[in-house]
Amino acid sequence: MKNLTILLIIIFSIADTVISQDHQWINYNNGDYITAIAQEGDHIWIGTAEGGLVKIDKNTSLSEFYNKANSGIPSNYIRSIAIDGNGAKWIGTSEGLAMYDGTNWDVYNVDNSAMRVNSVSAIAIEENGVKWIGTHEIYGGGLASFDGVIWTDYTDSLPWYQVTSIAIDIDGTKWVGTRGDSYYGYGGLASFDGTDWTIYNPSNSSLPSFYVSSISIDDYGTKWIGTYFAGLAEFDGSNWIVYDTSNSGLPHNDISSIAIENDGTKWIGCNGLVKFDGANWVVYNESNS
Repeated sequence: MKNLTILLIIIFSIADTVISQDHQWINYNNGDYITAIAQEGDHIWIGTAEGGLVKIDKNTSLSEFYNKANSGIPSNYIRSIAIDGNGAKWIGTSEGLAMYDGTNWDVYNVDNSAMRVNSVSAIAIEENGVKWIGTHEIYGGGLASFDGVIWTDYTDSLPWYQVTSIAIDIDGTKWVGTRGDSYYGYGGLASFDGTDWTIYNPSNSSLPSFYVSSISIDDYGTKWIGTYFAGLAEFDGSNWIVYDTSNSGLPHNDISSIAIENDGTKWIGCNGLVKFDGANWVVYNESNS
């Protein structure tokens, strides 16, 4: 998520600060599992697996909690969060998509949208406000767009229906990661320029895995693609570079998340947190942070 200028390892409540090298770590801990993070000015919005949505003020550490009991969220299992240009929060849950504009809640599900299942795994928003919604359940999923009025289903254009991640390029091209399977040879990465779809997988490209877990795009338009089982891929549109435990500082080949700072530094979630500035790899884990 481009606006995240630093990846926070964050589980909310009372702050306990530890100094590690020249970095300050703040841990918010009450035992819940963090599934999504989005930054909005002085606030961080945090999705959890059981406790709903949390809004934390970065200056005061004060928290606001949103769950099924006190808000319009359809489920306390939050899977994804995105914030549009008007400040509305789009919240993917296990039971549908919620929109919160600060006052009102709207909920979209299989009954009133083009989503094929209710579990929303990925959200990306174009500059023109069009939302791209990826869904993913064990036996279902897909991709749909929503312009505020019209829903469009793109699932049949994907290499597989279980969507794990969506990113939008500087030219407006959508990049969609799917949870594939190398044994059966399905899944991989899809790009959509508004007219044509292009599919990338280990059979037709240097993408190292059919299972794409995360996508982030830097200011130069280079795609950084996290995979399960096969590390991190860098793709500039023509050339591929693959980083794994054999040729980089990655401690593990299962990549769960990627965020890119304004200066191009990559923060990579795997077995620990990895910082990569283009030359140097730094790993943070329980023993040093």
